[in-house]
Amino acid sequence: MTTRRVRRRTFREKGKGKEVVEEGRLVEAGSSPPLGWVAAEDGDGDGGREAVGGEDVDWTLLPDDTVLQLFGRLSYRDRGSLGSTCRTWRALGSSPCLWSALDLRAHRCDTEVAASLASRCAGLRGHEAAMAVASSLRASDLREVVADGCRGLTDATLAVLAARHEALESLQIGPEPLERVSSDALRHVALCCSSLRRLRLSGLREADADAIGALARYCPLLEDVAFLDCGTVDEAAIGDICSLRFLSVAGCYNLKWATASASWEQLPSLVAIDVSRTDISPSAVSRLISHSKTLELICALNCKFVEEEQAHSPTAFSNSKGKLVLTITSNIFKSVASLFPGKVVKEQGVFNECNWRGKSKVLGEMMIWLEWILSQSLLRIAESNPYGMDDFWLQQGTSMLLSMVKSSQEDVQERAATTLATFVVIDDETANVDAARSEAVMRDGGIPLLLDLARCSRVSAQSEAAKAIANLSVNAKVAKVVADEGGITIFTNLAKSMNRSVAEEAAGGLWNLSVGEEHKTAIEGAGGIKALVDLIFRWPAGTDGVLERAAGALANLAADDKCSLEVAKAGGVHALVTLARSCKLEGVLEQAARALANLAAHGDNNTNNAAVGQEAGALEALVQLTCSQNEGVRQEVAGALWNLSFDDKNREAIAAAGGVEALVSLAQQCLNASDGLQERAAGALWGLSVSEANSIAIGQEGGVTPLLTMACSEVEDVHETAAGALWNLAFYSSNALCIVEEGGVPILVHLCSSSGSKMARFMSALALAYMFDGRMNEAAILGSSSEGSFKGVNVEGARRMALKHIEIFVLTFSDPQVFSMAAASSAPAALSQVAEAVFIQEAGHLRCSGAEVGRFIAMLRNPTPVLRACAAFALLQFTIPGGRHAVHHAGLLQKAGAARVLRAAAAATSASIEAKVFARIVLRNLEHNQAGTST
Repeated sequence: MTTRRVRRRTFREKGKGKEVVEEGRLVEAGSSPPLGWVAAEDGDGDGGREAVGGEDVDWTLLPDDTVLQLFGRLSYRDRGSLGSTCRTWRALGSSPCLWSALDLRAHRCDTEVAASLASRCAGLRGHEAAMAVASSLRASDLREVVADGCRGLTDATLAVLAARHEALESLQIGPEPLERVSSDALRHVALCCSSLRRLRLSGLREADADAIGALARYCPLLEDVAFLDCGTVDEAAIGDICSLRFLSVAGCYNLKWATASASWEQLPSLVAIDVSRTDISPSAVSRLISHSKTLELICALNCKFVEEEQAHSPTAFSNSKGKLVLTITSNIFKSVASLFPGKVVKEQGVFNECNWRGKSKVLGEMMIWLEWILSQSLLRIAESNPYGMDDFWLQQGTSMLLSMVKSSQEDVQERAATTLATFVVIDDETANVDAARSEAVMRDGGIPLLLDLARCSRVSAQSEAAKAIANLSVNAKVAKVVADEGGITIFTNLAKSMNRSVAEEAAGGLWNLSVGEEHKTAIEGAGGIKALVDLIFRWPAGTDGVLERAAGALANLAADDKCSLEVAKAGGVHALVTLARSCKLEGVLEQAARALANLAAHGDNNTNNAAVGQEAGALEALVQLTCSQNEGVRQEVAGALWNLSFDDKNREAIAAAGGVEALVSLAQQCLNASDGLQERAAGALWGLSVSEANSIAIGQEGGVTPLLTMACSEVEDVHETAAGALWNLAFYSSNALCIVEEGGVPILVHLCSSSGSKMARFMSALALAYMFDGRMNEAAILGSSSEGSFKGVNVEGARRMALKHIEIFVLTFSDPQVFSMAAASSAPAALSQVAEAVFIQEAGHLRCSGAEVGRFIAMLRNPTPVLRACAAFALLQFTIPGGRHAVHHAGLLQKAGAARVLRAAAAATSASIEAKVFARIVLRNLEHNQAGTST
């Protein structure tokens, strides 16, 4: 059984989505120069010396500029690792030109590391980096702070950040909402950071007139302001920031637009405004267009009233001044291309930096700003997934996102990848993606672009690109392109990353790709199985994301016979059992149990079933998990125990671990649960009931009643599996008696006559035959009745009902003309024709014990003709050449001397024609199987 999983963008709260790096671990891994670099003991001696082609080569003799170029192409972690080789390269690796900015968004680090890094970096980007910076950093030259995942940031923290870094020119915190930050902190920023040029904040509770006024008074260079998704913003006060050139209030719904337009039209330097996702009025847009002397662009994506006005009057915002209004319904590429008069610009390439490099500085700045705000709004629109956006996404939204993947702005690249991962998802829980959107990404060349981004050195980009590819790969057509473009190898390499977020998304990609049977072998060949198993060992106590995805991918791969052996070879059994024993996360437990179930689901030539049972604590852990509060966990655990019970030693070990009691309890509790859980609970009891002790114990524990209830299910998989368990239980007189007393005869009769499953009808008929072949005699029932345990069942009436429907069942496989010809002919072809017509393919997977075969042989001598025909029919099914256990059954029949009984049954004058023909076919099957074993 295989599954897939998609992930939309999630808020990166503390403890979610990103790893918490242990103190010093980030540095020890070599991700930064100040703390983690260890010089070689011998200085410049042998630290850089290596034997190449039989000669010693001293790499430290390379020119410094060559080494610096090499360092510049590496990730932070790799720079640290390379710099630790010798003192010479340590010094070069610490060069300021390599550390002008540092992106820590994919990491968490302690304050000591953050302080050491920021002291030498002009720009610091980090996941909750602002908190670490504000608490201890005193980097006087820090010019830029970009942070995400800072939902917990407070007024006090932001105020301290501003006070200690007065040289800040750019402060960007988001996109998660700053719900605990108010105007007080904004005033502190204005008072302390007079050099501020860019201020972009998301989700502020408020930005009142005093705070914005302070920005206007104390930050004379402030030209780029973004208040995104904020509670309240004083629109009039923004008009006092005379230096303002770029303004975004996207997602702010409490603005007075008449006041805003009247105030903002007076701004002397205003170039562009973003009012996307607001309730701005068409009149406010028109006023800004008409009255602002410097305004060139208004971005109004997903603005309901503007779109309604444009639909009613397409030329509503056209004017002679050439100002642009970008909306969902406008051709955004064509509109932006009009900003380059006299230059031929391909619409899909309007954001290519070569269009404005070396030309208009203002135009270049506006294009960079436009890319940034579009990436923000498209992500928010994708997250909310408003109705009626399909045309936009298919006609231009997808192309816009793919153009942004090629952006020169790294955060735009990553946000575009995040949006691609988000906008294709219809439902997280059911892993549904929009086929048209995902295939649009594929047709527009998005897969190679995303794979290239996943190969870059930035872990944050790797993570977002891998997430996008993983989600897109839910679509089978896209998955094929991903595999053809080398995506499996890329995912495998990313799964080896020391960054948990990257490894997690890569594991998710392998999980989704492994759904396709054609990809399983490729994943195994690329080393993906070993990488996934190593993930579990690397983070045994990690967050649920990486472990769930690794286990889910292994579960899909384990469904393939060859791959299942590779999973075991790579240590997967031990890894998965470790998760089942020690992990407390329900998603991880569900996938680990599913993986163990799939490992145990293969044929006799696959040793994984026995291997799982032999792993210390495996069966005990699975039995305990049947009590989980999570239905998915219970379902997969029951499936694992069902598959494991096919091994004789496992079956008894499960019972010894309390499996009978646990599974009966599960069956009793799951009668109103999902069909999958009911099927697996019944299946596990079926598997355990193969042995006499377990079968009797199941009856004594009260297992008959829930199985009969499940046998009444309208779902074929459920009632078929319940019928199998009841067949096994009915072999023993005490259970047969219980089935009769619990009203089971009418239930089995109904299955025998009405089920759409041949197997359910077959096993119900066999259960009824066991119950009324004489072993459970009327005296025993009457004796129990006198003690009050018999519930007044008319046994003789039940017997007549059962035999009647057994006969009807057998006759459904009988064609009078064909059977008459077979009975009269000695030609093998006539018997073969009957055998092919009556064969139930699934019955070939059933394996009977010697006692069960002996009972069918005895039934061939039963005075009741219907039972003789039923027994012959059953033995025919079990011995059909090519059946999985046909040789086993033939051997048991030979050992019991069944040939003589079969010949007598075939010649009996009182036998039905069906019994005679079936008996002859069984004799032919025995000869065939005997000949096969002798050769």
